[in-house]
Amino acid sequence: MKISVLTLFPEMFSGVFQSSILKQAQNKGIVEYDVVNFRDYTKDKHNRVDDYPYGGGGGMVLTPQPVFDAVKATKLGEESKKSSRVILLCPQGGRFDQKKAEELAKEDHLILICGHYEGYDERIREYLVTDEISIGDFVLTGGEIGAMVIADSVTRLLPGALGNDTSAITDSYSTGLLEYPHYTRPSKFLEYEVPEVLLSGHHQRIEKWRREQSLKRTFERRPDLLNQLQLSKEDEQFIQQLKKSTE
Repeated sequence: MKISVLTLFPEMFSGVFQSSILKQAQNKGIVEYDVVNFRDYTKDKHNRVDDYPYGGGGGMVLTPQPVFDAVKATKLGEESKKSSRVILLCPQGGRFDQKKAEELAKEDHLILICGHYEGYDERIREYLVTDEISIGDFVLTGGEIGAMVIADSVTRLLPGALGNDTSAITDSYSTGLLEYPHYTRPSKFLEYEVPEVLLSGHHQRIEKWRREQSLKRTFERRPDLLNQLQLSKEDEQFIQQLKKSTE
């Protein structure tokens, strides 16, 4: 996969793309990161990429020309038979979640456009992008942090990016539930002990415990997620027990 980021602040990405899993994935040839300063594509003699909004109002608006030209230059060639998905980071976009990350991880090329100032010229939104994404209901200075979030969550889903490919499958939200608790050595720390079932070596009991802990954690912290899942009869019975214990 190739992930291209169009930004006015490319220096923000050097630490992110040169650290941890993202760096390892790039070194393995699993993903390629391309950070583009779309100011380099402006035709304005003063090197500007923004202007005052028509109709008045506060703030500045990103002009369409440099963004359109940067995307055109960044897209994969037609001869590659691969498509580019152009994503606008903006507060009006659909909420980013694990399902969207899994969807994007199947693409050949992502182009993430990071806005700044008051917003984008609407023609960018209407005629250039394929997706609009928001990472949450809050306002940031620009789209750079959102682009980092998307790049990180997508990269770790690519085959071979993680040391253990099952890690991404069992992560929180990948199964629709929050992840179960983890423990490691020592089995007793201070007066706190690891649950006995995890030391038993009985894989069926361990899997049952982990499933129940995921259900319990989701019930307690994100009960809204349970409404989106098709639960087994055993899962539903366990949830009913949890509900009774809280009454």
